[in-house]
Amino acid sequence: MSVELLVCRCLRLLPAMGRQRQPSHGETRAGVQIVSVVLAALVNLAGPTSAWAVDVFGTNSGVPATPAAAILAANTGSPCEFGPPGAPLRLEEAVDRALCENPKTREAWANVKVQAAGVGVAKAAYLPTVSGTWQDVRDDQVTNVTGYPALSSANRSTVQNGSVSLNWVLYDFGGRKAALDNARELLAAARANQDATLEDIFSTVATDYYAAQAAAGKLTAAEETERTAHDSFAAASVRVSKGVAAITDQLQAQTSYAQATYNRAKAEGDLQTSLGTLASDMSLNPSEHIVLPAVGDGVTPDRDFTESVEELIDEAERTHPSVAAARAQLDAAIAKEQETRAEGLPSISFVTKYSHNNQPASLGLGEPQFPATGHDWYFGIQVQIPLFEGFGRTYQVRQAHAQVEVQQYTLDEARQQVGLDVWKSYQSLQTDTQNLQNTASLLQIAQQSFDAAKHRYNSGVGNILELLNAQSSLSEANRQRIQALTDWRAARLQLAAKIGRLDITGLRRVDGD
Repeated sequence: MSVELLVCRCLRLLPAMGRQRQPSHGETRAGVQIVSVVLAALVNLAGPTSAWAVDVFGTNSGVPATPAAAILAANTGSPCEFGPPGAPLRLEEAVDRALCENPKTREAWANVKVQAAGVGVAKAAYLPTVSGTWQDVRDDQVTNVTGYPALSSANRSTVQNGSVSLNWVLYDFGGRKAALDNARELLAAARANQDATLEDIFSTVATDYYAAQAAAGKLTAAEETERTAHDSFAAASVRVSKGVAAITDQLQAQTSYAQATYNRAKAEGDLQTSLGTLASDMSLNPSEHIVLPAVGDGVTPDRDFTESVEELIDEAERTHPSVAAARAQLDAAIAKEQETRAEGLPSISFVTKYSHNNQPASLGLGEPQFPATGHDWYFGIQVQIPLFEGFGRTYQVRQAHAQVEVQQYTLDEARQQVGLDVWKSYQSLQTDTQNLQNTASLLQIAQQSFDAAKHRYNSGVGNILELLNAQSSLSEANRQRIQALTDWRAARLQLAAKIGRLDITGLRRVDGD
C-alpha cells in the first residue's frame, strides 16, 4: 500500500470521528503534511526494507567492503573468499586469509561501522524530529449521586486520541557542527586504527610464516645432518672392524649420530608448533595440514629502503596509521570540547503540533454525553536558554579540555614510539642484509671443509675428531644460513610495517612469487 493511499484513508477517517466542526483549510493542510510524514516513517518501518537498513546519509561509503580494506583492494578475484589452503601455501595467501578472518581485523572493521553510524547520528541532528501518538481506549464512566438518582449517570464510549508534533533546531551556536566534526574525526580514527590493526596482523602472520618456513628448512638441514652423521658412524664402524681405527672413533661417531637424531626430532616438534601458530593466525584449526615452499637461497637484497634513516623516521611520524589515529583522536577531542561549550548556549527551534480526539461532551452533571470531536494545533519558534546547571557545564568543559591535552600527549607518544621502532628496524635490516652474504660464504667454506675432512678420513689420513668437527661446523653453517635469510625477510617486513608501507606487491618481491 502506498504512502499516499494511507494518508488519504487516514484523512477520510478524521471527519467520521464525530466532529461537530470541520477544520479550516489551513488547519487541514497543516495536519495533512504532518500526518504524511509520520505515516511515511511508519510505512518504512513496516515495509520489507526496514528504515534502519536505509543509509540516507551515505555513511556506509566510508566503510570498507571487507575486513581487509584497502590492502587487498588490488587483488584479483573475490576478496575474502577462500577454499582449502594452497599446497604449497604461499605467503600472499596466508596474509589474505589472516587479514580477512582474524578476529582482531574483524573487530577493527566493526568499530569503523560503529563510528560511521555515529556520523549518521550527528547528521540527523540537522533534521527535524517528528513524533506521533495514537490512543484507542474504552471509556466507562459511572456516577452515582446519593439521594439524587436523577443526577446519576453511566456513560460508556470508545475514545480515540491522536497527535503529531515536530521539533526542528534552527540554530545552536555551532553545537551540531562540533558534534558532526567529532563524529567524523572518530570515524577517521577508527579507519586509521583499522589500518594499524591490518598492518599489525600483516606483520604478525608474515613473521610467523617465515618462522614456519625457517623451521621447515631447519628440519631439512637436521635430516641431512642426521644422514651425514649416520654415514660417518658407518665409516667409523668399518674402520674399527678392519682394525685400522680405535673403538673410540666408533663411539664418538655414534654419539654424534645420536645427537643428530635428537636434533632432528626436536626440529620436527618446532615445525609443528610453528605451523599450528600460522594456522591460528589464519583462523584455521591448529591441526590443519599446511605445506610450505622451501626456504630457498635465491633471494638477494633489494633497494626498497634507499632513503636515509632520518627520512624514513620523518615519513613514519607523518603517515603511520597509529600516528594518523592519534591525530584524529586529538581533532575529535577538540571538536568535543567545542560541542560541550555549545551545549551550554541557547538554541532556537521551530516547533509545531497537531492533535485530534473524539472525547464525548456533556452539558453538566447527570446529563448524557454527546458525540464530539476536538482538535488542537500550533506552530512557532522556541528559544531554550540554559540559565543554571549547577556549575556542571563548567566542569564538563574542563573535562573536555583535559581530554584534549591527553590526546595531544598520546599523539606525541605515538610519534616518539614510531620513530624509535623505525630506527631499531632499520638497524636490524642493515645487519641482516650484511649477514646474508656472510652466511653464504660461511656455508660454502663449511661444505668444502667437510668434504675435505670426509675424504681424508676415508683415505685413512684424517682422524674422527676432524671429521666430526667439520660435520658440526657444516650443520651450524646450514642453520645460520636459514636463520639469516629468515631474519632478513622479517627485518625488511618489520621496517615496512613501521613506516606504513606494507602491501601485497612488496610481499611478492620478498616471497619470490
